[in-house]
Amino acid sequence: MHLSNIRSAQIKSSNGCGPNCSSIITTTTRKLSSKELTEGSVTHGDGMSFSSLSTSEPTSVSSTHFASIADFLESNSGTDSMKQNVSLSGKHNSTDNETSTASPDSTLLNNGTGSSDPKPSPVFDIQAIAISTDKVNLTWKNNDTSADNYTYVILKAGTEFPNITVLQKMQAVIMGLEPGTLYNFTIYPVAPGSTTEGDRNSTTVYTKPSPVFDIQAIDISTDYVNLTWKNNDLAADNYSYMILGDSASFPNITIFEKRQAVITGLKPGTLYNITIYPLAPDNATKGDGNSTTVYTKPSPVFDIQAIDISTDYVNLTWKNNDSDADNYTYMILGNSASFPNSTIFQKRQAVITGLEPGTLYNITIYPLAPDNATKGDGNSTIVYTKPSPVFAVQAIHISTDQVNLTWKNNDAAADKYTYEIKFFKDGNLTLWPEKPQITGAVITGLEPGTLYNFTIYPLAPDNTTRGDGNSTSVYTKPSPVFAVQAIHISTDQVNLTWKNNDAAADKYTYEIQFFKDGNLTFWPEKPQITGAVITGLEPGTLYNFTIYPLAPDNTTRGDGNSTSVYTEPSPVFDIQAIDISTDYVNLTWKNDDSAADNYIYVIEIFKHGTLFPSNKTLPKREAVITGLEPGTSYHFKVFPLALDNRTWGYPNSTSVCTNAAPPHEFKCEQVPRKPELKLNWLCPLGNNSGFRIKISNGIRTNESSVSSCKSGNVEKSIDNLTYYTTFYINITTHSCGKDSLPEQRTCATSITDPPAPSAPPAITGIDHNSFKVQFSPFKSEHGPLKAYAVLITTANDNQPSKYNLNLTYHDFKTKKTHTYVTYVMNIEHTRASLSTSRSQPYTVVVGNANTTHAYYNGPLEPLGLYRTSVAGFTDITYANNKTGPIVEERSYVSFTPYSEPFRVPQDPGVIVGAVLGSILCVSAVLLVVVFVFWRRRRKDGKNNDVSFSQIKPKKSKPIKVENFESYFKTQQADSNCGFAEEYEELRPAGVHQPKFAAELAENRGKNRYNNVLPYDISRVKLSAQSHPTDDYINANYMPGYNLRKEFIAAQGPLPNTLEDFWRMIWEKNIYAIVMLTKCIEQGRTKCEQYWADKQPMSYGDITVTMTSEIVLAEWTIRDFTIEDNNETDSHCVRQFHFTAWPDHGVPETTELLISFRHLVEEYARQNPPESPTLVHCSAGVGRTGTFIAIDRLIQQIEMENTADVYGVVYDLRMHRPLMVQTEEQYVFLNQCVLDIIKSQRDKKVDLIYQNTTAMAIYENLAPAPNFGKANGYCA
Repeated sequence: MHLSNIRSAQIKSSNGCGPNCSSIITTTTRKLSSKELTEGSVTHGDGMSFSSLSTSEPTSVSSTHFASIADFLESNSGTDSMKQNVSLSGKHNSTDNETSTASPDSTLLNNGTGSSDPKPSPVFDIQAIAISTDKVNLTWKNNDTSADNYTYVILKAGTEFPNITVLQKMQAVIMGLEPGTLYNFTIYPVAPGSTTEGDRNSTTVYTKPSPVFDIQAIDISTDYVNLTWKNNDLAADNYSYMILGDSASFPNITIFEKRQAVITGLKPGTLYNITIYPLAPDNATKGDGNSTTVYTKPSPVFDIQAIDISTDYVNLTWKNNDSDADNYTYMILGNSASFPNSTIFQKRQAVITGLEPGTLYNITIYPLAPDNATKGDGNSTIVYTKPSPVFAVQAIHISTDQVNLTWKNNDAAADKYTYEIKFFKDGNLTLWPEKPQITGAVITGLEPGTLYNFTIYPLAPDNTTRGDGNSTSVYTKPSPVFAVQAIHISTDQVNLTWKNNDAAADKYTYEIQFFKDGNLTFWPEKPQITGAVITGLEPGTLYNFTIYPLAPDNTTRGDGNSTSVYTEPSPVFDIQAIDISTDYVNLTWKNDDSAADNYIYVIEIFKHGTLFPSNKTLPKREAVITGLEPGTSYHFKVFPLALDNRTWGYPNSTSVCTNAAPPHEFKCEQVPRKPELKLNWLCPLGNNSGFRIKISNGIRTNESSVSSCKSGNVEKSIDNLTYYTTFYINITTHSCGKDSLPEQRTCATSITDPPAPSAPPAITGIDHNSFKVQFSPFKSEHGPLKAYAVLITTANDNQPSKYNLNLTYHDFKTKKTHTYVTYVMNIEHTRASLSTSRSQPYTVVVGNANTTHAYYNGPLEPLGLYRTSVAGFTDITYANNKTGPIVEERSYVSFTPYSEPFRVPQDPGVIVGAVLGSILCVSAVLLVVVFVFWRRRRKDGKNNDVSFSQIKPKKSKPIKVENFESYFKTQQADSNCGFAEEYEELRPAGVHQPKFAAELAENRGKNRYNNVLPYDISRVKLSAQSHPTDDYINANYMPGYNLRKEFIAAQGPLPNTLEDFWRMIWEKNIYAIVMLTKCIEQGRTKCEQYWADKQPMSYGDITVTMTSEIVLAEWTIRDFTIEDNNETDSHCVRQFHFTAWPDHGVPETTELLISFRHLVEEYARQNPPESPTLVHCSAGVGRTGTFIAIDRLIQQIEMENTADVYGVVYDLRMHRPLMVQTEEQYVFLNQCVLDIIKSQRDKKVDLIYQNTTAMAIYENLAPAPNFGKANGYCA
């Protein structure tokens, strides 16, 4: 509806006009805004408000001012707009465009005519259809036909009513009222166009109280709520309040007279929407309600249970029988810092996580109403969380009947825990009665080798809350095995057995470990029975077998029980008798077992099938079996025995025959006057099958044999020999097909009568009483001629008789005999020159009246007829203490035939001259004989130190120094043809001398070359060690210019003779060594290096230390200190090593070797005279012989002005074979001599001092440390 032309309206004034006053409002028409129309009110500029109950169209309101209500009504009569009900309210204030002429008693006027209309009927059925706190919407009824055209005046009784409202409709909204105030409204109608008022009708109305505000539940319980609220209305103190709830459980309408109410009878935890209505004092007019939503407290939970407790959470359940409990949430609080913050749960179950294990928690559960704010009272429970399971459960010590368990628990509260231990055995559970407070327990009383499942539960301090168990399965140790035995042992396996009586033993397996040399080996098999065969072992080795019983888990091992077993040693093999003697056998054998060095070897000795009562036990693979019988066959069984002296290997055997013992007390005797030797010896110990005899004169060797013997003396005569010959006799015992070591003797056959010359002596110089007898020397093949005797006879005998030998000139004169001895000539002093036959005849003057050996050489009778014979004596014996005459029976003599008879003249003068001549001749002969005898004796005296008298005198070709150059040129002609012939002549020198020692089987390995063997007669003999052949070394004494043992010539040592080489140096007191070879030449070993370069080296008992070394282009000089470990002394040795001399050749120049020789000689002169100089090359003959020869020749030139190269070489070869081995070396020797002679002649100086340049470099050669007097002399 449009409110477009409001002309006038009844107003309620705010200017102090009473309830019956009225005023005329003049309005100006204007267009109302949509907003104003929509809201149903228009506010006039002077404070008036209008409320329209219904508007549907925009309405314009004019600004026309009405002088009265009648004007207002009139101006709007007949219009549709006036049919609308309008309420007007507001204050009236006088303005320039507004006038008010109303008074409290004013009445409605008509439209200006002044005429009166019929009185309207009173309104009825007045109702307040809408009452609010500050307005009342009144409706009423009027059944007048013109009622729709009436205006109605509303009067209010009461001072609070501000104005009068005029309406044209039977409805009006009275505004601006006080809340909760009683108002009396009077309504009367006014007929249109008149002032006729109808009767008044009234109604009493309370405005609505204002809604309460600030509603608070100051106390909420499970079944009541204590509410407070506020209301600021002026009449509020007179209000009562009606409280309504939206729940069936809310009590009936409840009236409260104060602004506080305790609502009881509620249900716990229930949401109540509580509305509080203020009631005016009539208890009927109800203000608008104001509501609050309130939950009652939920009932406390009950029957709290921890249905699941873990280490870090607790699963709690509880009960709450509230009807709305399903909608609750629950807040759970704990008393520990580790408890999580307030936690809300929507069910009657909660899992509280993040807890500490084994910790006591006091947990309170608060029910929360669905608003999550209203909290019920809490209910508590005390809960221990489960302790964390233990970990690192270990059985740190397991024995047969107990287990020491340990475990760990890192809970903060672990120090307050106790632990419960349960264990299963064969399905049976046992609870260990003790509850340890530490993380360990010793469980005793168990059975060996049995599986136990131990579970350890941690208990919280309440001893009730038990953490989850952690288990370990443990087998107790099986009991140790016993009665461990090795029932069968071989070289590579052992069969072990043992016992075990545990109840669970039938389920055991067994682990076998064994040690060998500290190395542990696990036998890969684990037998299930009490026995095992251990294979793959090493022979003769100590094995410590330990058997460990294993529980069925194959891990839990019982203590081991051990047995130490040696495997059988392997049988020895390759048994050899490397040295067989007469009473011992040196056996060697091999055994390749790794433990063989630790074996003991037992040797059983059988002779003729019978076991000797004793055997030999030795720790090495070599044994010297002593106490045997010579020449006897023995069977030796060699058993290897392990180090325990109990474990035997199988034997291996060999048969050996001991060497036959050499003949004992072997003697060689001459047979007087016979060319034979008589040998005799004692039958040697042991068995023999006979004897072999070798006899040699140095040229030929004959052999013979002698049958076996059992005991006693054995004799053998060897005949058909030559007289007065030295024979080398070698006799060996034969047994088991081999010979014994030889017994050697040097024997000479007897002398006998010398061979009788076939020619008679020659007669010369016949005088009246004398003549000269001339005869050739008798042959000495029957012995050296010691004397000659001249026999004179006047008889006619054909042959002299030895019985004439004792007859003298006196006997002849006294007519006792026709035959007598007139002269005896002793020639014994010529014995040393037997090898050089005298070619000049002897001449004896008969009748010179001298006396020899009691024989008077008396004058002959004039005219006497004489014959003469010469007797030669190989042995002559004199009577009367060697003064004469000859004892014919004891003299060896033969005679020349008698000379033809001759007659001496009778002329006295001639006789006198003849006699004088004879005397003078005899004297001259005697002088010559005496002189020759003296020279020979002197020469023999010079050589008295020679110990080998059997060496025949040297041959020589001495050349005077002044003749040597021409001699050299002659020999050098035709490509050294003369030297070649000389050298060839030297070839047989000495070669027939025996070398028995070098040829012995035991010594053959000590020789570098088979063709260079030392002669027995001059070989160097070492001190015997354990065997007779230990004295052998391939070396010979060699004569120098001054001494017969001035040098030792030796071969270069072999690896197996190094000890012998140094032993010779020590024993023979050698201070100088001359080495003329390199160790290796042309890729071949010529000499073993026998010295150490840096560190001391031991050779047997001799320790050698090199103290200095000077190396030059052609030679090297080394100093050594040597000492015998068994003695306190030591001495120095200097080695002169010449490195510029090729094998079988010669140095480039003679000067080089001559200078080197001088260097050696200078040093050797300072050494003791009995100290030989040791010279060696490879074989010890070629270069060695050349060096020694040069030394002798230099001195011979100096001392005798003669050079005898041939004689020197001959002499050397008589002492060692092949000395100066090649023709080239022989020529070189002669060249050296020539150069020496030339140098001496040209420089006019002694050769000894000529080579000062060569020696200059040694002037500063310092002696080695400790190089002083030590067991001799050093440079």
